[in-house]
Amino acid sequence: MKRFIQTIKNIFKIEDLRSRIIYTLGIILIYRLGSYVVLPGVDPGQLAQLQAQAQDGLLGLLNMFSGGAFANASIFALGIMPYISASIVIQLMGVAVPYFQKLQKEGESGRKKINQITRYLTVLITGAQAPAYIANLVSQLPPEAISPFDPLTTSPTTFFVVSSVVILIAGTMFVMWLGERITEKGIGNGISLIIMIGIIANLPFALFAEFAARIAGQGGGLVVFLIEIVVLMGVIILCIMLVQGTRRIPVQFAKRIVGNKQYGGVRQYIPLKVNAAGVMPIIFAQAIMFIPITLVGFAESEALSGIAASFSNFTGFWYNFTFAILIILFTYFYTAITVNPNQMAEDMKKNGGFIPGVKPGKKTAEFIDNVMSKITLPGSFFLAFVAVMPALVSIFGVTGQFAQFFGGTSLLIMVGVVLDTLQQIESHLLMRHYDGLTKSGRIKGRTSSAMGMAG
Repeated sequence: MKRFIQTIKNIFKIEDLRSRIIYTLGIILIYRLGSYVVLPGVDPGQLAQLQAQAQDGLLGLLNMFSGGAFANASIFALGIMPYISASIVIQLMGVAVPYFQKLQKEGESGRKKINQITRYLTVLITGAQAPAYIANLVSQLPPEAISPFDPLTTSPTTFFVVSSVVILIAGTMFVMWLGERITEKGIGNGISLIIMIGIIANLPFALFAEFAARIAGQGGGLVVFLIEIVVLMGVIILCIMLVQGTRRIPVQFAKRIVGNKQYGGVRQYIPLKVNAAGVMPIIFAQAIMFIPITLVGFAESEALSGIAASFSNFTGFWYNFTFAILIILFTYFYTAITVNPNQMAEDMKKNGGFIPGVKPGKKTAEFIDNVMSKITLPGSFFLAFVAVMPALVSIFGVTGQFAQFFGGTSLLIMVGVVLDTLQQIESHLLMRHYDGLTKSGRIKGRTSSAMGMAG
């Protein structure tokens, strides 16, 4: 406790770090206040039906990512997810489209061009999602809840629809801008922090709802609730292990899994990790799983049929089976585009490094590729298991709101963002010769690059 208090004092002794933290908190406050600003023309006192619709299911997941703005009919109702979807599309195009590959090699100018294209694509995606959100809003609210209703057609006026779409687009772009300001002048990754804050904002309500459900009637009582908390702590530890992964694979272990009997020294490592893709496969897969509910205009699952209903029920078998398969595939895909065995082999050769018993150059690249392929499989299954945990715990009667915190995209994002942010704070402390946040001073976030090289 004494060490923690001293660390807090050290943080506020560093003027630059103190300013960055205060600036970040200020931006987060603006974002949270904006999530309660209701669209013009909508009566905030009559949102009960919309809020009930967004309590659980896939719409509950959408509402969680927007920090409750979805259920509040807020100007930030669509949140940052359109920007995330646009970023994913641009990343995929960077693999398949030569023009984007060329931009990626142009350094800072190419990066600015890619960011500009991403913003334009965000506007298009938000423009496609906004009418669906308005249609769902109109279907959920009584006519008197929307003041610009046309009394002759019992439908909202064109002005209301057009203005709301424009406001929703502007709201998403403003949230994106807030995230960029945090990244530039604050602490941590702004977009990730905004997503995390939106998720955390729902935690107290979900926790209270689960507690109330357990102590009421045949809910199981306080003992069952405490067991759930213990299980949640265990899942958090699993997520920390998954996000941090292993930063160095022993050469001896690497050779064993590829069937090579010529072991190297136990103190030699190659810079590979079991989960090289981090949480990106889950984010990729989640963005795709949101498509069906968007296409049907955010309609309730009970009103759907066939494939649309199956892929709109986030606790259903087919939704989670498809979700898990997509995560496994995206884990291999994202690992393939982020880990380049040929480049690693070339770097090792230039730096005088080598893997004992393996020839430098092409043979080393083939060895690394073989190892990476084999260790990615258990990593992808582990990632898929954590992602479908909310559906698994819901089988045991955990409420929909609270189940979302037992893994899935939400918990992994929270763990990853917290570790990244703490890592940045610790870097500021260590640079000024203060003690870090931990005794070892080695917090490893998703972006940590402390990896050893064989040789």
